[in-house]
Amino acid sequence: MIVGFPLARVSNSEQYVLAFDLGSGGPKVALVSTAGEVVAHAKRRVETYLLPAGGAEQDPEEWWQSIVGAAREVLALRLVPVEQIVAICGTAQWAVTVPIDREGRVLHRAVHWLDSRGAPYSRQVTDGWPKISGYGLARLLGWLRYTGGAPTHSGADALAHILYLKHGCPDVWAATDKLLEPVDYINLRLTGRAVASRGTVFPYFLTDNRRNLEIDYAPRLLEWTGIERAKLPDLQPVDAVLGPILPAVAEELGLGRHVQVVAGSCDSQVAILGSGAVADFEPHLCIGTSSWLTCHVPFKKTDLFRYLATMPSAVPGKNMVVAELGASGKCLEAVAERWFLAHHPPGSDEAYAELVRLAESAPPGCDGMIFLPWLNGAGPPTGDAHARGGFFNQSLHAGRGHACRAVLEGVAGNLRWLLDNVETFLGRKIERLHFIGGGARLELWCQILADVLDRPIAQVAEPHLAIVRGAALAAWLALGRLQLEEIPAKVRVEMTFTPRPEHRAAYDQMFRTLVDCFQTNKRLFARLNSRG
Repeated sequence: MIVGFPLARVSNSEQYVLAFDLGSGGPKVALVSTAGEVVAHAKRRVETYLLPAGGAEQDPEEWWQSIVGAAREVLALRLVPVEQIVAICGTAQWAVTVPIDREGRVLHRAVHWLDSRGAPYSRQVTDGWPKISGYGLARLLGWLRYTGGAPTHSGADALAHILYLKHGCPDVWAATDKLLEPVDYINLRLTGRAVASRGTVFPYFLTDNRRNLEIDYAPRLLEWTGIERAKLPDLQPVDAVLGPILPAVAEELGLGRHVQVVAGSCDSQVAILGSGAVADFEPHLCIGTSSWLTCHVPFKKTDLFRYLATMPSAVPGKNMVVAELGASGKCLEAVAERWFLAHHPPGSDEAYAELVRLAESAPPGCDGMIFLPWLNGAGPPTGDAHARGGFFNQSLHAGRGHACRAVLEGVAGNLRWLLDNVETFLGRKIERLHFIGGGARLELWCQILADVLDRPIAQVAEPHLAIVRGAALAAWLALGRLQLEEIPAKVRVEMTFTPRPEHRAAYDQMFRTLVDCFQTNKRLFARLNSRG
C-alpha cells in the first residue's frame, strides 16, 4: 500500500474516482482526486496459465476477486468520506477474450493476448489470391479500409481468440451470448450491462473505424469471419457513463449507490492521459508486462510492412499509434527474476534492488553479451510470431550481472528498433519520450533507454501508477470535470535522463547485432516454432 498524501490534506469539497488498472500481472486499484493525485492504492497478482500449443489463459473470477480485494483495502483506510467518491472507471490489458452466457456467467477462462492458438484460423479468414505479406489482397484491402489494420497471423489479437473459441471450443461457442474484453467484463460485474466501448472493440478487427465517432461493426467483416453479430456487445462512446453501480456491488465494495460507472478503455489508450503527453505527436514509452511507444496523431493510417497502425484513443474523436512489442517487463520476470533472483518474491522491491545491483556490476554493452527479447514472438516492425529469445555471445566470463544488464539492454534495443520505425510512420523525429510503467521505476533502465535510444527520457512521477491515474483522468474527462489541455499540468516529471555519448559506440554495436540476430535466425525460428 502506498499513501500519496496524509489525511490532513484531503479537502471536504474534493471528489474522487475509484480507478482500476487490470494488467496482465494483476490489478492496481487507486483513489484519485480531480487534481490527479493518488490518495492511496493497492495491488494484487493474478495467475496466467500457460498451456500446450501456445495457449495462455486467465481466470475472470480471479480478476474480479482481486479488484474487489484491492478496492476494499484502499477504502478501509477511510482517507476520504465515501460520499465524495463519485465514480469508478477502469482500464485493462486488451486483446483478451471472455465468453459469457445470457446470465453473464463465464463459459471459458479468458483467452489471453499471449495466446496463439487462433493463428491458423486467422490465416484462413485472411487468405486469398493474389497474396501480399501472406494475406489475400482483396481481404487485406478490405480490412485496411474498414479497420485501419488487419488481423495478425500470430494469433495475438481478439479476433484470433474469437475464432479459436468458435472452431476449437464448439460447445463453449454454442453457449456464448457475448464476447467481452477485460474492462468490459468488469463493467458487466459493476453494472449488469454487457457492452463495449468504441475503444475496447478495436482488437476484434470487426468494426468500421472510418468515422471515429460513429464506429460500428462492419457486415462484410462479419461475413468474412463467420462471426454472428448477436454474439458481439453493443457499442458505447469511449467516454460513456454506463450508469450507477449495482446496489449489491456497492455494498460489497463499500461504496455509495450514487457512484457512476464510466466505460473506460484499454490500458495503452488511457496511458496517454496518465503519461501527461497528450498533444499530437507527443510520445510516451511504457514498459510493464509488455511495452509500447505511442502518441496521439491527427490522422488514420496503416503501415502493413512495419505492422504499425492507428486506433481510436480514450479521447473521443482522436486517434493514436498502435505500436506494442509484447513481452518486455515480462522478460525480467521470465529470465532475471526466475533464474537469478528466485530467492526474492516476484516483482518485489527486494528483487528489483538486487537486479539493479547486479546489472550495475556489468559494463554497458555487457562485454558483447546480448539478450534477444522475443520470448513470445516479435512485434513491430516484423510481426514474427515464431521469433524467440535467449542470450547470444555468452562467454565464460559472463556472470549474473551480465545477464541482468543484458535483459535491460536487449529490451531497450528492441524499443530502438520500434522507435526508428515509428518515426518513419509519423514522418518526423521524436525528440523526447515520457516514460511510464513499472519498468520506469528503475533509474538504471531509464538511463539505459536514454543511451540506447539516444533520446532524453522523462521519467514520470510514480510511473507505476500512470495507467491507473490515466483511467481516473478519463473519468474526469467523461464527467466534464476536466479538459484535455489541462492534463499535462496534473502529471509531474520526476527526472529527465540524457544520453551519454561515451556509450554510443557500444550500444550502436549492440543494436546492430540484435537486428542481425533476428534476420539471421528467422528461418530457424520458423523451423523450431511453427505449428503449421
